[in-house]
Amino acid sequence: MGFGINMSKAKDIHRDNIREARKDKLAALDIEYQRATETSADTSAIVAKKQVLRDYPARAGIATATNTTELKADWDTSILGDKPKGY
Repeated sequence: MGFGINMSKAKDIHRDNIREARKDKLAALDIEYQRATETSADTSAIVAKKQVLRDYPARAGIATATNTTELKADWDTSILGDKPKGY
């Protein structure tokens, strides 16, 4: 009997890594949003970026991943930045 990967736990860890990666990005967007509102600039693009970051842990690719390769492939560096060390 071999040992396998607990995919439920791996998905939880993946979501936690996403939440950690988006923390600084959301904070930066909050500042950008505040500056835009102070000058009455359009904030729709900022709001859209923040929503993508908020929704990322609920992506279907995470739920449907059947192995760690699929799970790791779900990490979009254009949205979340570099993968965490060891990915």
